[in-house]
Amino acid sequence: MLQIELTPRPSFGGHEKFVFRQGWLTKGVEAVRTDSMVFTHDEALVTLGVGKNMVRSIRHWCLATGMVEETDGSGLARPLRVSSLGERLLGANGWDPYLEDMGTLWLLHWQLVSNHMRGLVWTLTFSVYLSEEFTKRDLMKFITGQLDRLDVRTTEGAIEREIDCCLLTYVPSQSKLSANLEETLNCPLNELGLVRFTPEESVYRFNVGPKPTLSANLFGYSLLIYLSRFLQNRRTVAVEECVYPVGSPGQVFKLDENSVVEYLEALETQTDGRLRIQETAGLRQIYMQNTAPDMLRAEALGLLEAHYE
Repeated sequence: MLQIELTPRPSFGGHEKFVFRQGWLTKGVEAVRTDSMVFTHDEALVTLGVGKNMVRSIRHWCLATGMVEETDGSGLARPLRVSSLGERLLGANGWDPYLEDMGTLWLLHWQLVSNHMRGLVWTLTFSVYLSEEFTKRDLMKFITGQLDRLDVRTTEGAIEREIDCCLLTYVPSQSKLSANLEETLNCPLNELGLVRFTPEESVYRFNVGPKPTLSANLFGYSLLIYLSRFLQNRRTVAVEECVYPVGSPGQVFKLDENSVVEYLEALETQTDGRLRIQETAGLRQIYMQNTAPDMLRAEALGLLEAHYE
């Protein structure tokens, strides 16, 4: 099954402790389309209309969600370009440049959790950590252990900042009385309701189960991208392989098995039978007509386009 690959090595702190805000990703895409080196210029503060640290943060989030990608070069001086997905989603004539469709938020969540280089703590939190209820201390202990296992060296402070930013991506800020308004601005992914926080107990809970705002097309896109990463010559895959393993849609979207089956049944129609769910001797499996990675990715893109149509 799919494993976490850390090539290149993961980076921490690029978000500058800011979650991304409404409009940031679209601003970043527009700026990169005009100037591939925009984030290295002093004028970026004016172009993007934010402070210096937020300029770096916008760059990070555009890369972490796959809306832009690096080209040749090294470090912060590496030129950027708008990715194919970024152009389709947030471009001038994009599907949803203002993040008005809930499906876009699910897509950005998928992109972020799938990015092992810039979103490793998000990957470990949503795709590897199995407890439904936890405290920040519990998560800190788990993440630290996982990074040791993966031979990723960093400081305790850096890990804590990553965890704080990860949780704030999905849980509204508790800093209602902060003198700094920027600290109270929430990330659009708060709307997904994936994580609930009980202040009285300082306990976080994953919302595991059906996701009414996650369409079958968006689930199907994520599923086929996931399968394209490891499915070789196999034409069948057990339903459980799409629910429980690292990187699976079931884990990333916090779905139960029944919800995944409902999506798979809907995808039979959406794909004209190219993806079918079958049950033999009590074993539920997905049958794929085409398993070549390029074919799976093309099918995935078709489902994504159909969602926005």
